[in-house]
Amino acid sequence: MKVARHAKILELIDNYDIETQDELAKKLQEAGFTVTQATVSRDIREMRLTKIATTKGKQKYAVTSGINSELAERSVRVFKEAVTKMDYAQNTIVIKTLAGMANAVGAALDNMQENDIIGTLAGDDTVFCLVKTQQQAAAIMERLYRIIHIS
Repeated sequence: MKVARHAKILELIDNYDIETQDELAKKLQEAGFTVTQATVSRDIREMRLTKIATTKGKQKYAVTSGINSELAERSVRVFKEAVTKMDYAQNTIVIKTLAGMANAVGAALDNMQENDIIGTLAGDDTVFCLVKTQQQAAAIMERLYRIIHIS
């Protein structure tokens, strides 16, 4: 049953932008699986699913494996713990961090592999992030705020 459920989860996250455990549980129930939130939470952990940013500025579950998964988790954790403030002007995002954490946050941004980010430059407590356009900067800011507020 677990193998079939995991296969269905992979199919669901491939076909839908599933943002929460509740959404995933509902889709599984619609597919005929009897699951609780605790079961879905365990499955997510066991399958090493992670949330990634979508082009619509939301988050969704996705499969990342091995080193990439650990790197993604670490990047999100560093970002959440070190960022104190963010703002943007035109196509430049400015991220303020705890003292000495800007390089780690810059590396975390680079590891998030946002295609619209041209590059980052980090000092001691500030990261400059150059983005292709002002609209993309606004969209990336929204995604970064979502990362900070993920519980």
